[in-house]
Amino acid sequence: MDSRIDPKALLSTVPTGLWIGGEERAASSTFDVLNPATDEVLAAIGDATPEDGIAALDAAAAVQGEWAATAPRERGEILRAVFEAITARAEEFATLMTLEMGKVFSESMGEVKYGSEFFRWFSEEAVRIGGRYTKAPAGTGRIIVTKYPVGPCLAITPWNFPLAMATRKIGPAVAAGCTMIVKPAQETPLTMLLLAKLMDDAGLPKGVLSILPTSKPGDLTTALIDDGRLRKLTFTGSTGVGKALVKQSADKLLRLSMELGGNAPFVVFDDADVDAAVEGALLAKMRNGGEACTASNRFHVANAVRAEFTEKLVTRMSEFRLGNGLDESSTLGPLISAKQIATVEDLVSDAVSKGATVAVGGVKPEGPGHFYPATVLDGVPAEARIFKEEVFGPVAPVIGFDTEEEGIAAANATQYGLAAYIYTQSLDRALRAAEAIEAGMVGVNRGVISDPAAPFGGVKESGFGREGGSEGIEEYLETKYIALTN
Repeated sequence: MDSRIDPKALLSTVPTGLWIGGEERAASSTFDVLNPATDEVLAAIGDATPEDGIAALDAAAAVQGEWAATAPRERGEILRAVFEAITARAEEFATLMTLEMGKVFSESMGEVKYGSEFFRWFSEEAVRIGGRYTKAPAGTGRIIVTKYPVGPCLAITPWNFPLAMATRKIGPAVAAGCTMIVKPAQETPLTMLLLAKLMDDAGLPKGVLSILPTSKPGDLTTALIDDGRLRKLTFTGSTGVGKALVKQSADKLLRLSMELGGNAPFVVFDDADVDAAVEGALLAKMRNGGEACTASNRFHVANAVRAEFTEKLVTRMSEFRLGNGLDESSTLGPLISAKQIATVEDLVSDAVSKGATVAVGGVKPEGPGHFYPATVLDGVPAEARIFKEEVFGPVAPVIGFDTEEEGIAAANATQYGLAAYIYTQSLDRALRAAEAIEAGMVGVNRGVISDPAAPFGGVKESGFGREGGSEGIEEYLETKYIALTN
């Protein structure tokens, strides 16, 4: 599948200013958004300042009470309308994401489907916000427990999934009755600006949502976090930045949701269906070109099947075709930046210097764009940095193990705990391993686990809080206890 949308015509329809209080506003300065496949400038985008941030918070605070009092059904219907609008314009969103982020068009279409589903899911959750009414155990009165919106929220989203990382924050916030300011990644603000326009067209009240792209995120977020009217911060990104935001927000005791770094293990036991494991590995590793927090970062394969698994994985990885994501022949697009290429090259070089063998790939091609080939490293020693650091690229390092206990221990030998994958044909082993592995999400005999109807989040240094599922809306609700006398 390739895009039938004219990129220049599409870009002319996307707001390029700041989106504050439901309206596009000019900024005092701009920054360029580049196409990672060509390094060409796509657009000059308004560069938000701390003063712009306060203006957006003014708008959010002004309508927070009214929006919280809006009927849940009405909030849900707006989300449903936006879901339908995104679905109707799926090719436009997919083309825009491929232009600014680089992923191949078919994957962008997949993200549109996945990202829009958060609006459909939370449109249904808006009318299911619960509470309870019970008699006090002592018989002295009644206990009423009710939920109400947290208040104005700040969402900070990454570049790797320009639509989905925001919809799974905006969806529950809008459903719960919260206003929200979104600071998209500097590399990929266009998708969010187009979404804001669609939400306004769908009837979202002015002030409920603002979008603030910026090249100076620290200045902007500090101004918002230090303002006592902001009540929640939700962040998806690196563990280092997440830790800094947690410390920064402590003074105001903000509600927090942190979806941070990952180091997902892919464990293939000796009884696994090797062909199925290879296909699952391709999904777990190569989705989004490896630039995903849930991407498998290391492959722990039982020595009894390691040679067969590695040989078949090399064959399949060698079939990926590098190219511009809008070209129909391309199956692997560019990485986001030259900096990301350098990170990948550094980790591969470190592994090779310590004894790993490059089975396929491993060399950046000449020419424009930030391309890196699908790569398999075999015989990677345990001390290689690539087993400890998130590679965020299309590189699959393989290491062997002998016993089930060794495989589980290797999977847990990290400070991260977001996602994990296991392959086995034994139900008993699947349950044992899934329960023993320290991760917020475990895929059993499957390489894709993200689902809007399921809770997404990690443990250890991969963060806290959950997005999606019935748990997702709870992150945007406070609990109130009302005591009644007899």
